[in-house]
Amino acid sequence: MTFDRSIKIAPSILAADFASFGAEIRAIEAEGADWVHIDVMDGHFVPNLTFGPPAVKAFRPHVKTVMDVHLMITPVDPFIDAYAEAGADILTAHVEAGPHIHRTLQAIRAAGMKAGVALNPATPAEAVQHVLDLTDLVCVMTVNPGFGGQKFIDMTTKIAALRAMIGDRPIHIEIDGGVDPTTAPMVAGAGADVLVAGSAVFRGGSADNTAPYGDNIRAIRAAAEGA
Repeated sequence: MTFDRSIKIAPSILAADFASFGAEIRAIEAEGADWVHIDVMDGHFVPNLTFGPPAVKAFRPHVKTVMDVHLMITPVDPFIDAYAEAGADILTAHVEAGPHIHRTLQAIRAAGMKAGVALNPATPAEAVQHVLDLTDLVCVMTVNPGFGGQKFIDMTTKIAALRAMIGDRPIHIEIDGGVDPTTAPMVAGAGADVLVAGSAVFRGGSADNTAPYGDNIRAIRAAAEGA
């Protein structure tokens, strides 16, 4: 992975057809997705249950761009090696998921992946201030994590604070939750460069009718780049 601050669209496959993950991943990439976002939930840290390491490993051959794996689980550390072996390019852990986020980020990098840290809506930007030098990505949750399709929570002040805090360090700011052509310019204007979108990308299309995916991705990108 090379670093740049251009807008990247990362469709969340949580909104895809669960019976056709391989085809859905290939479809969104063909239609312009920059990254593929995989939401891992444990039914404990968040009230939902999704993908374990075997599922992520099964997705890997279909992902030709960047596999962006977002862990909404606790504890994190015992599973780092398993997600590395499954092929994650980026592994993101929540600052709220354990007492030693510094150690977790060290372990993610030691396992050969880019390290991300996520912030729930109520968690301030300052929570990651002292781990930025171990971080490749900061994920700002703009919904309460656990389910797709939720209403966007305005976190532009937090995003702008992170952008100022990061300075010229090569760290992405990712937004996860409620991103669509209406909210994309708000978060991009505040300093975000990676936009996770689920229902806003997959709405109206299917693995057999992929054109709406491309239309949706282009609409989000155009709105963000026009910010």
